[in-house]
Amino acid sequence: MARYIKKEIADLNGTGKTQAYYTIQTWRKMSHDEFIDKCAFAGSGVTRAMMDAVLATLADQLPRLLGMGYSVSLDGLGTFRAKLGLKKDKEQDTFEEGEQKRNAQSIAVSGIRFRASKELIRKTDRECDLERGEDCRLRTSQYSLEERMALAKEYVTQRPFMRVKDYAALTGLSQSKASIELRQLAQRPDAGFKAQGRGTHMVYVSRETA
Repeated sequence: MARYIKKEIADLNGTGKTQAYYTIQTWRKMSHDEFIDKCAFAGSGVTRAMMDAVLATLADQLPRLLGMGYSVSLDGLGTFRAKLGLKKDKEQDTFEEGEQKRNAQSIAVSGIRFRASKELIRKTDRECDLERGEDCRLRTSQYSLEERMALAKEYVTQRPFMRVKDYAALTGLSQSKASIELRQLAQRPDAGFKAQGRGTHMVYVSRETA
């Protein structure tokens, strides 16, 4: 039997309300060998050697085919395709006239997209016998919005920069809410700080020293 958790998240539309979503509780991660044992059980007609060979071949051929530009669809599982992104320390380019454009040397595979098949989803749902677990409430701050902004402003005047996790620790907010709030505050002229960088490299610096 699996257990589901009801989690509270902030409304991304900025209404100030919260929303609930549900996630399955993961007891632990099953190892490669344990998975093979589940597949090569007595009477299955599948041996450990067969499973090892199939998985090793899959792990070898899948990246080669994805790297060649194929999307790979496996019956009963789903579809895999490569995701591209910029290499570390490379900035996103635009379509502005005269701007230096990125070339293939600046781009790399940054992830693998997997879209589960409807069959896999249906089978998983049939096997999933749920019971209710704990509720996970959204972390709230003891400070008002204006107080949090003042804390952030003071922080960046004493240090070179502030990260999202620094703001979360400073205010008591969750990292997801801290990230959203910082982006909004940085647009305010009275905030005293602004965003610098992009994506995971984004930090917040004092307007006076930036």
